[in-house]
Amino acid sequence: MWGFLLSDSRNPSMTDDRLLSVDLILAPIDASEESLDAVEYACAIAAKYDAYVHVVHVLSKEIVQAIETGSVDESAVATDGQAITESAETIAAEHDIAVSTSVVYGFSTRIKTTHPGRVVLDTAEDIDADFLVIPREPLPEEPGEVLSRAAEYVLLYASQPVLSVWVTL
Repeated sequence: MWGFLLSDSRNPSMTDDRLLSVDLILAPIDASEESLDAVEYACAIAAKYDAYVHVVHVLSKEIVQAIETGSVDESAVATDGQAITESAETIAAEHDIAVSTSVVYGFSTRIKTTHPGRVVLDTAEDIDADFLVIPREPLPEEPGEVLSRAAEYVLLYASQPVLSVWVTL
């Protein structure tokens, strides 16, 4: 668990400090190096404050469509996904913290409300995450990179505190 002290120096009537506790940090990733930078931040925070991290791999629209139409070898997708989550697990091991992983479809051809931002927030709710760390990647997206558009949505609608990691190229 970790926490940080919140106080509002602009409001003198606020005399008590509030403590925010965090046990679980959600770090969504895609196929980009930038998303692994966000995992690095999440793991560093978790290590410092004795929290743990859940890494969710958000699959791109192209991959989801290929899976749904059967035009991709699912074992190749699984192998690529395993490599991505293993990279996140390696970062977590370097910080000596516990990490769990999952995979979600970032898009749906049948459900219009399924998009990367929504699945990140749904995952946060499902696992009861206390804090989110999301990459804020520059556009345009490369194939497999789905989180650049999700960051804005997550920042607007998350009920948890969010650290948006801006990555410069």
